[in-house]
Amino acid sequence: MSVYCNSKRRLLASVIAASMLATAVTPTLVWAQSADATLRGKGPADAEVTVKNVDTGSVRQGRTGKDGSYAIVGLRPGTYQVDAGPGTQKTVTLTVASTATLNLEAAPAAQNLGAVTVNATTLTEVTTSEVGASVSQRQIATIPQITRNFLEFADTVPGMVFTVQSNGNASLQAGGQSPGAINVYIDGVGQKNYVLASGLAGQNNTQGNPFPQLAIGEYKVITSNYKAEYAQISSAAVTAETKSGTNEFHGEVFGNYTNDSLRAETPAEQANGDKIASHNKEYGFAIGGPIVQDKAHFFFTYEGKEFNTPVSVIPGGPVGLADQLPASAKAQLGSASQPFNEDLYFGKIDWEPTANDRIEASAKYRDESAISGIGIANAASWAYDTINTDKRYDIRWDHSTDSWFNRLQANYEDAFYTATALNKGNGYVYTAGPNNNNDQILAVGAASPLATQNKGQKGPALQDDFTFNDLQWHGDHVVKMGVSAKWVKLTAQDSGEFNPQFFYDVTPDGTLPIPYKVQFPSPAPGLNPEVSTTSRQFGAYIQDDWTVDEHLTLNLGLRWDLEQTPSYLNYVTPANVVAAFGMQDPAAPAGQTYAQTLAKGGVNVNDYISTGNNRSAPKGNFQPRLGFSYDLNGDQAHVFHAGIGRSFDRNLYQILQLEQTKSVLSQPVINFPSALHPCVASPSCVPWDPALLNGLGGLQALVAGTTAGKEVDMITNHLKTPFADQFSLGMRNSFGEWNTDATVQRINSHDGLVFQLGNRFPNGAFWGNCNNGPNSCSQPWGNGIPGFGSMIIANNGLQTRTTQVLLSAEKPYTPDSHWSATIAYTYTDAKQNNDSQDMTDTYAFDEATIGQYPFIGSAVSRHRLVSTGTLDGPWGLLFAAKLTLATPIASVNLACYGADTPNGCVPMTFVPPGSHFLIGGKVFGYRDIDFQMTKNFRIYDGLNAYLRFDLLNAFNWNNYSDYATNFGSSGVLNSRPVTYNPIGNILGVPRTVKLTVGLRF
Repeated sequence: MSVYCNSKRRLLASVIAASMLATAVTPTLVWAQSADATLRGKGPADAEVTVKNVDTGSVRQGRTGKDGSYAIVGLRPGTYQVDAGPGTQKTVTLTVASTATLNLEAAPAAQNLGAVTVNATTLTEVTTSEVGASVSQRQIATIPQITRNFLEFADTVPGMVFTVQSNGNASLQAGGQSPGAINVYIDGVGQKNYVLASGLAGQNNTQGNPFPQLAIGEYKVITSNYKAEYAQISSAAVTAETKSGTNEFHGEVFGNYTNDSLRAETPAEQANGDKIASHNKEYGFAIGGPIVQDKAHFFFTYEGKEFNTPVSVIPGGPVGLADQLPASAKAQLGSASQPFNEDLYFGKIDWEPTANDRIEASAKYRDESAISGIGIANAASWAYDTINTDKRYDIRWDHSTDSWFNRLQANYEDAFYTATALNKGNGYVYTAGPNNNNDQILAVGAASPLATQNKGQKGPALQDDFTFNDLQWHGDHVVKMGVSAKWVKLTAQDSGEFNPQFFYDVTPDGTLPIPYKVQFPSPAPGLNPEVSTTSRQFGAYIQDDWTVDEHLTLNLGLRWDLEQTPSYLNYVTPANVVAAFGMQDPAAPAGQTYAQTLAKGGVNVNDYISTGNNRSAPKGNFQPRLGFSYDLNGDQAHVFHAGIGRSFDRNLYQILQLEQTKSVLSQPVINFPSALHPCVASPSCVPWDPALLNGLGGLQALVAGTTAGKEVDMITNHLKTPFADQFSLGMRNSFGEWNTDATVQRINSHDGLVFQLGNRFPNGAFWGNCNNGPNSCSQPWGNGIPGFGSMIIANNGLQTRTTQVLLSAEKPYTPDSHWSATIAYTYTDAKQNNDSQDMTDTYAFDEATIGQYPFIGSAVSRHRLVSTGTLDGPWGLLFAAKLTLATPIASVNLACYGADTPNGCVPMTFVPPGSHFLIGGKVFGYRDIDFQMTKNFRIYDGLNAYLRFDLLNAFNWNNYSDYATNFGSSGVLNSRPVTYNPIGNILGVPRTVKLTVGLRF
């Protein structure tokens, strides 16, 4: 016995030491968390534990130790028969990405496990420091939903917000951060978008679904303090397991439909008296079954989507100025529609050649097209056509023994987002004038060349996970470690060569007759506007889940990540730009170079000039993940949990590539002197000539052979990786059939990359020309790099600070009770050091440095409640409902009202007044009750049909998403500067009936 224990202790020490060394010296990757479950507990000493999947027949075996402890890892979520000898047999269901405890005490009489009809007990994970919850297959199949995006159910977990915009675009966010801070893992592979800020590849500006819902078994949402397996993330993690075929053939065919006759009018349609024709069609099928009984299975699914979504074109900027637009522009306000189509395929084959080996191969293909860009301040004529594709291939090999488990996984991804302006010609952008921060009121004509993009990622990845599940030292340890590497080619084209944009001032007296500036594309001869690089990503981690005793469990982890992006690291600042910094500043006294002007303003040009060898990738991205849970009575009924950790995300390529694309296909600005926008004659300030409206050639001739007006983007040489620090403290309780959790979590994110204006006045000031008082000052936009346009510099510095109270209660469904319920409440206090409503915005031009921005409230509801329920009714009926209530989302803006500041503006957060919910005050910004009823029909043995009705937004509440602003004037802030726009867009849908028919076998 002593020899056995000592050898295990030495082995554990060796494993931890070796793994820590590997973590410190091995290049690391984007490591992906598997969705597998772990089963652990106590049983007879030195006994064989057999775990058999009742659906597939696959068998895993392990062995208890001298003290009876056992752990079996790498189990797919599902129902298992567990046997450690006579009288110990039990049937249990394991949930996704969980560690479940099952003690196998001998019973006086053995349960008959030969039939798969034995009801299984679902084991709930409670002894973990992770904060989150699982979404079950029953929830996915029954809870009402707007669209078949499986992530829509994530908002049943406290801390999560799933949003469907008025144009049908969907997003998922958490922790007071942008959607880009999330990572989703499907079958252990991260779906991160490395180029765009959508979080998931393929989810940028789309109504589409990231994965076929028929292929998702169940998934887990972790809002903070995830284990060391998770990478490239700073808010929430979602880990999902796809379905596999079983020993029986099963399939499903479905189709759902709704159109304008089955929905209420939107507020804009009511105002215009014109209901836009629309329709939503979703359809698909799935089939799976055996190839060889107990050995090999297949699964295949397809889902399609055809949408034509109504959307409102409403003006931006201050209230009232839209009335002064030209008649041709004003006529484009009102209702419009956005068509969308998607095809989504997924296939999977599994094979178990031996009792210790499992091989899985899968593939996904996604193809969609849409008309986009219509809505706030953008007319339908200004739209663009988008094509979105996502192809993924994955193969993995699992090998298990009694004491260890290994997974080797290889995958390849190819995901691209392309967009092209729908019309060609001139674009006309009407703005509110310098006294209102030049806020855009409406853009018409042809879309900006910046709307034309080609951005994507493709390349292979390789990863390996190794788990020891039979280690004892002062308790039981499950030690998991992994390394991975990815070589992914990142591509970005940031603009097209067409569609100049002319900007016009709109005043209370009308629209001025001539534009005050034009922005247009100007290519560098012989250079390609599309850039690409091969990002090398490496990662390593070690995680020890240590059960000290029946009360205390420790979750101890450490990971390290490194990403090398050659196009940033090896970039060389063009010689003519470097030379320009040493030139005389035309606006400064003789002898003062532009670099000296910048130095007076605190900008050191050497921090941004790249020689090709003075940049390095951050190598210190170590991330401790530490947590514990304490079971008060050792019966999993009352468990305290807490955790603290750090997690690094990544810098998006759409930011890093701008140094190159801005110089290859620049967007020079030519100013035209006017009363509201005076400028001094120069290559970038010329008198207005109507002939400039006649095509791109005349505009490009203004800058031919020169770099006048061409913006220069420069990124710091000291680039950091964005990260978040997380802390949580909570308690889980079980009261009868109800499981509850009450948690407080704090998430602070740091080092987000942000672009700011680098220009300075000759005296180094960021504000100048304050002749008419402090609130009349201007910024040095006209004092750019000699011979060029403005200098735009990027530094790390965006931050968020979020405190949340998360309360949840769940009554799981059981066949005996016939019902289930969930309640999720979130209180959020979120702040950010930027004045943009858009959390993905990476530009901040209203202060000299990001450090000068105050922390103000973020665009997050303070209170949010989501509750669901399901009920088995008589006559084959099934009922479900979902209630969502949230206080208004704050408007985050730069309030310009003549305040006592250099420009008369102040970054502020305003909460618009809300609406009633049945009783009480006007406190809610989002109110929604959805119902679902399904009637099941038995057609023949094993063949069933169903008819489903979804009633969405049953009370037709208008959940407004657009704001009407009137900040005030003459230094006086209005008492209610922001309200909801009553004829603007809404979140979700108006009252809608959706019909679904289907067959299952």
